[in-house]
Amino acid sequence: MMPMRIKDIAERLGVSAATVSRALNDKPGVSFDMRRQVLELAAQVAFTPHGVGRGLSTARTQTLGFIVRRKVFPASRDPFYWQIMHGVEEAAAQRGYHVILSSVGETDAARPQPDLLLVRENRVDGLILAGPDIDRRLIVELALADVPLVLVDNSLRQTALDVVLSDDRVGALAVVAHLLGHGHRRVAFLGGPADWISSAERAAGYREALAAADLHAQATVVQEAETTVASGYAAACRLLVGDTPPTALFAVNDSMAIGALRAARELGLRVPEDVAVAGFDDIDAAQHTHPPLTTARIFKERLGSVAANRLLDRLADPASPPQRTYVGTELIIRQSCGCVSGPAWEEVTAGNEGFRV
Repeated sequence: MMPMRIKDIAERLGVSAATVSRALNDKPGVSFDMRRQVLELAAQVAFTPHGVGRGLSTARTQTLGFIVRRKVFPASRDPFYWQIMHGVEEAAAQRGYHVILSSVGETDAARPQPDLLLVRENRVDGLILAGPDIDRRLIVELALADVPLVLVDNSLRQTALDVVLSDDRVGALAVVAHLLGHGHRRVAFLGGPADWISSAERAAGYREALAAADLHAQATVVQEAETTVASGYAAACRLLVGDTPPTALFAVNDSMAIGALRAARELGLRVPEDVAVAGFDDIDAAQHTHPPLTTARIFKERLGSVAANRLLDRLADPASPPQRTYVGTELIIRQSCGCVSGPAWEEVTAGNEGFRV
């Protein structure tokens, strides 16, 4: 039924189905005016293949929904979003709200998209969607259905929504500048999917730091489909066996950095003597690696509390313009970058936890 609905909209507007699909999926290549017409018509005909209905009930439930991708279960596999959720719960409780956790699975163009029952059954007043890999089509359709929502660690290119992000570009710039301060001139970046805003912003900070040191020609960016220990290991193995391997690796997250540490060890390289390694996020495991991992700390609970308060403000004033809020990061200097320490090793921090809108 979904292709027919797209076809119906395309026929009424006199455009191709591909144009309608691009507009509904927040893809470029559609003029501003045509995109507006597609979204307006989609809203008029209640284009809601997810079954989310025409917005939420006017009766308040005093409950918010926190949505993640199903692959982050169990919590021990990826604690990042559980800490964000804790921040959401704390902020929501202070304003008399509860939080329900739900998830969405893998997307497949050949199958209907996931149906958010807690929205269709009016069990929540609004949604916080956390993660860069939540399907854009779902986000656009929720917005079309007038569902109040806030994105965390995600952003659409063409659709203005409330967004809460860590200040990834500035955090990455600080990490790479620190590596350059150790004398490294061949610093490689182990990145994730190019369309993830976190990966793109951290790559931008990496390039900016190199450009400031007049080393832009030395940039080496490896992009992986996943940001896991396994993908970091694979990327580092490829880089470290070349004729002129990098002397430092900066990974888009700590999981990939941990994989890079393993690759260096198996290749007989010492960290940091032969190759320095740094990550991003400051997950709990980062301080327990060998050597402990230099990284940029994300204030995950702060992300959650800012997102919850923004959503509650949106519920109080639905006509307010969307906001993009950045939560500051902090450089955590440990031994994997080459910094030495005494017997009682202590981490050193540099940065600011503030946020900007």
